[in-house]
Amino acid sequence: MRQLCWLAAHSAWNRRYTLGLVVAAIALSVALLSVIERLRTDLRASFAQAVSGTDLIVGARSSPLQLVLYAVFRMGAVTHEMSWDSAQAIARHPAVAWAVPVTLGDGHRGYPVLGAPASYFQHFRYGAGESLRFATGRPYRGLFEAVLGAEVAERLGYRLGQRILLAHGHDPLAPTHADKPFTVVGILARTGTPVDRTVHIGLEAIEAIHLDWQGGAPIPGLAIPPELVGKFDLTPKSITTVLLGLKSRAQVFAMQRWVETQVGEPLMAVLPGVVLDELWQMLAVAEHGLLAVSALVAGTSLIGLVAVILAGLNERRRSWPSCARWGRGRGASWHCWSWKGWGWSSSPSYSAGSSPPWPSSSPALGWPRSMDLGLPWVGRRRASGCGSPPSPWPACRRAFGRRRAPTAWP
Repeated sequence: MRQLCWLAAHSAWNRRYTLGLVVAAIALSVALLSVIERLRTDLRASFAQAVSGTDLIVGARSSPLQLVLYAVFRMGAVTHEMSWDSAQAIARHPAVAWAVPVTLGDGHRGYPVLGAPASYFQHFRYGAGESLRFATGRPYRGLFEAVLGAEVAERLGYRLGQRILLAHGHDPLAPTHADKPFTVVGILARTGTPVDRTVHIGLEAIEAIHLDWQGGAPIPGLAIPPELVGKFDLTPKSITTVLLGLKSRAQVFAMQRWVETQVGEPLMAVLPGVVLDELWQMLAVAEHGLLAVSALVAGTSLIGLVAVILAGLNERRRSWPSCARWGRGRGASWHCWSWKGWGWSSSPSYSAGSSPPWPSSSPALGWPRSMDLGLPWVGRRRASGCGSPPSPWPACRRAFGRRRAPTAWP
């Protein structure tokens, strides 16, 4: 067994470049398969854990998927908003434990801006019920204060005390509220959710920066300085959505019906977990496609490995019939090759030009003494560089005579 292991190791070393490329291809394909599987599971977990502890999301009647994508993932847009009075009526319902009104629409250098009360940082949960934590700073208390997500602060290089300008809309080229800058007072710890890509300000701040705006543009000739906005009523007139937490989850369907039928405007209440599961079912085709591509790459690498093995066997096609010519079966020929490989790889005396290191006879295999130099090998230069070893075929012919190589193994 040691001889065979020695033979395999030296055979692999002689073909180290080809073998290394094949091993690298197989390793990369397996790594790709593992990465895609990990990406699939992590993506599904991130979808399911983007929001936790929120029983209902209430918004203007539209598509449930559209509402969840906008309220949770900050993707897309909503066609209508809900009134502030309706949000207050929902918050006063006896079954509601907490309610967080949210306004979206503005942006900052491509990142969404979310307007919410300071209670948002207390009630919002993600993952396995984890609350938001501050890496540095505190929640906003003043009117023109902002809290940044971890990705926003890292990508844009913001620190506490810096001033930022918000844009009217998500377009990076949208006009900015240049006369009302915000001061960064807090940076959230990384969550792996859309919170990392969000700039958070208060609801009153959303109203303050739009006092002198109308129809998506500033009112000509009207400019209200920041120090005077406190004299105005900054109560929101409309919001985008309300995040609800109920006292008992058993009341979720009753509360859902009440919102859709008893409030004085067309609203809907959706269960975020159910909608996210439906969204993942829509993405199942892409998931299966990724798995198919990774499996195809792995299969291609394995085919390459088989091709290299067959090419190696093809290099020895002239030596195998010689073993069969001696009248030996497959097992004897395998031992023959084992002796040959062990002799070539482990004997320094042979590499210096002396006689082969195998014994003068092999009774167990039936080799005659006249076969002392008759074991087959592929022509190879000696380590000393003095030329090739003598051919073994004359000794084979003297021992067995000229025989035609059999077409099949016995």
